[in-house]
Amino acid sequence: MRAIPLYLLGGLLALPVQATEVQDLLGRLAAAERQQSFQGTFIYERNGSFSTHAVWHRVEEGGEVRERLLQLDGPAQEVLKVDGQAQCVTGALADQVSEGQAWPARQLAVEQLSNWYDIRVVGQSRIANRPAVVLVLAPKDQHRYGFELHLDRETGLPLKSLLLNERGQLLERFQFAQLDTSVPVEDAMQPSSSCRPVRFRAADSMAEGTWRSDWLPPGFTLTTAQVRRVPSADDPVTYLMYGDGLARFSVFLEPLKGRVVEDARSQLGPTVAVSRRMSTDSGDVMVTVVGEIPLGTAERIALSMRAGVPEQASQ
Repeated sequence: MRAIPLYLLGGLLALPVQATEVQDLLGRLAAAERQQSFQGTFIYERNGSFSTHAVWHRVEEGGEVRERLLQLDGPAQEVLKVDGQAQCVTGALADQVSEGQAWPARQLAVEQLSNWYDIRVVGQSRIANRPAVVLVLAPKDQHRYGFELHLDRETGLPLKSLLLNERGQLLERFQFAQLDTSVPVEDAMQPSSSCRPVRFRAADSMAEGTWRSDWLPPGFTLTTAQVRRVPSADDPVTYLMYGDGLARFSVFLEPLKGRVVEDARSQLGPTVAVSRRMSTDSGDVMVTVVGEIPLGTAERIALSMRAGVPEQASQ
């Protein structure tokens, strides 16, 4: 794949924006989807495969956010969310929407990002016939990917997002082709008859100290810990999610109960999956790490998972 230049305009043309101005841009980005209604079409690319989507995003007077997405090519996949919670999906998406965003939008922890990314404005662009500011987030270590964001000058919405590896190669692209910032009409927010109501599997809070990681990439902290009931497994599966304010990954721990499974590793675009068998006092467990992080980092996380609380804090 041909490398895409991360710093499009070079050092001499980079805009001299102070840190407070960068923080202002990030703050506008973090707030835009909670405050701005819009509708439009966007292109999503991963692993060389393209798809086109329509989105209707409506912020109600009371602050409730409703969002409907419809894939426009291939199978007519659809999602309707209210305040981030999936209300209905088509069958092909049913297992995906409960794990995170229904489209390539990200919940930002603005105050944390500068600790783990070098952030600067590098120029201007025009996306979907709208002027934009180009913001680069370059990782400070090898454990996360870089981002190039084209933010709408008027609203702060991300008009274009590129996820790049350490060699500047494109892993994922999200880009609006058309954006309208008017409020979508009520009829546009109604799902089709093929969008089936979501019934989430039961999940219990995980007892503190049941599982831990002896090593995490700097800046990543535990944000979710649950025990989930999965129809395909006889025993509950432990689910842990970690994030650094932008990137995130999940860890699944499933008791094997004598089943023979092989270790595995794979990558599709930005998403890696690493599975490792681990022995514990209660029997063997399959540890699977899934997320938008480098493959080597995911492997190290999988190998670092431990059962129980350490006798003393690790150094």
